[in-house]
Amino acid sequence: MLNLFRQKPLTTGTGEGLKPGASHYRAYVGPPGDYDLVSAMVFNLLTCVGLRQHHRVLDIGCGSLRIGRLLIPYLNPGNYIGIEPNQWLVRDGILNEVGQDMIRLKKPEFSYRDNLDDFTKPLHINYAIAQSIFSHCSREIIRQWLCQASRHLADDGVLFATFISREADFDGRGWVYPDCVGYTPATMAKLAAEGGLGFEVIDWRHPRQTWAAFYKPGYQKPWAEGQPISWNRIVDMGKP
Repeated sequence: MLNLFRQKPLTTGTGEGLKPGASHYRAYVGPPGDYDLVSAMVFNLLTCVGLRQHHRVLDIGCGSLRIGRLLIPYLNPGNYIGIEPNQWLVRDGILNEVGQDMIRLKKPEFSYRDNLDDFTKPLHINYAIAQSIFSHCSREIIRQWLCQASRHLADDGVLFATFISREADFDGRGWVYPDCVGYTPATMAKLAAEGGLGFEVIDWRHPRQTWAAFYKPGYQKPWAEGQPISWNRIVDMGKP
């Protein structure tokens, strides 16, 4: 864990007016004006499909804790795991959004890499998130993430990820940022199958991308039978 005692963040403020990808902890991860919107979008999705405090959550590309600032206080200690190669983003996210006391209390775990190689034993993740990660990845990188996530998901676990749906696939290589790339849903389904995961586009609104679920065979889909994802339905199903 970062030694944050007596440290100051490298960047502060809301970053309003900066372009996505700018060297500011909020702007680097996307449009600064959507920082709060994305937080709410993901947290509401997870709670509307059954997330509870005892579940284990993997936040792929956790950045400056745009989502983690809501998940870390909510989850039981040790149940949040964030993956982010840009360590300064996590540092500024903690110092500006979460606070050192919350980190001590909730004991989140961070890996400063672009893969899950730090974890040699299964993490038994119930819910994983990759918000606006696959929209910057080559097929090879997406394939790597899906295969690694599949190994660490519980038998009934699920990865919710966004991608940009297009009629033709990006055919380049590497990590493309801050530019975006897109794929057909059929290609995403094929990549999911290679990792032993099911795939389904879900009806959950995003300002610019498409949400999809990549799930293990034991995962029970709460949006099945053409029903919309909603808190009311989860309560009626007895999920909470």
